This record gives sequence, structure tokens and C-alpha cells, in this order.
Amino acid sequence: MNIIVGLGNIGIQYSNTYHNLGFKVIDKLSQDWGIELDKKKYKALIGKGFVNGQQLMLVKPTTYMNNSGECVVLLKQKYKDARIIVVVDDIDLEKGKIRYREKGKSGTHNGLRSIVFYIGENFERVRIGIGRDEKRDLADYVLSNISSEDNLIFQSAINEACKLIEEKLFGKY
Repeated sequence: MNIIVGLGNIGIQYSNTYHNLGFKVIDKLSQDWGIELDKKKYKALIGKGFVNGQQLMLVKPTTYMNNSGECVVLLKQKYKDARIIVVVDDIDLEKGKIRYREKGKSGTHNGLRSIVFYIGENFERVRIGIGRDEKRDLADYVLSNISSEDNLIFQSAINEACKLIEEKLFGKY
């Protein structure tokens, strides 16, 4: 089983924020792969399906970002040998830049910190850079709506993140 977890915050007020880019990647993969997110389980909204002969689960935790580990630990307990890829925004990367790591630390991201607390560092991660807004409080920035001038940058980054995930799962896709 391959489990792709996109981090974000639940609620319509957060749907177009910088902090919800992980959710946006899951939504795009859901659309591209025809996997409907139609079940509530493991403190998440999930969808299962097969792509290129591989069983996949797409996951959007229904906890708030800082408690994402509560969902991921339940998945890890059920699917002990699953490959887990977490998709997350990253203030320490330039806007639109994508970074992949097989494992590692949480950095400054509280959602990753929660996951590392519950399951350790051995999970893959795809980070989407959102940069910093030095003029604003960090929480205000990440929870603000993506600006109209940034929309194109992040649409492209979402597409790039999806392609990267497909390459990691299926090779050249």
C-alpha cells in the first residue's frame, strides 16, 4: 500500500490558504487518478484505488495541521509496511520550489513535527515552498488566502508535486 497524505487545515475558511497546499495536491491526484475521497476513517478523509497496478490511498487528515500525527499514526498502525509520502507547505523554501526527501527532520513545520513525534522520521516528504512574508506574523501569513499574484506559481507547483509523486511511485509515468 502506498499512502499519500496531504497536510492542511479542515474548514472552508482555510481551503485556499498557503498552509493547505498539501490538501490541494491530494485533490489534484484524486482527480487525475479517479480516486474519490469518500470515506472518513483514521481521523481523515480517505480514498483508495489502484493506479498502474499499485494500491494507493489518498489522505486528508481531519485534525488541524498541528495534530496531523494523530491521523498518520493510525494509518501506520493499520498498514505497518505501507510507504507513506507526506505533502506539505514549507516557509523555508522559495515560493513554488519543490523539495523531496526520503526521511528527515521536521524543520519548522508543526504538522511534520507532529508526525515525527508519533511515527519517527522514516517517511517520505514532498515540500512545496511558500516563502516567508517578513512583514506579517507567521501564523497570519500561512493561514491567509493565496494572493492572486501567487496563484499561477502555486498551480504550477501543485502540478510539479503531483508529477514528482507519480515518478516516485511509478517511475516514468
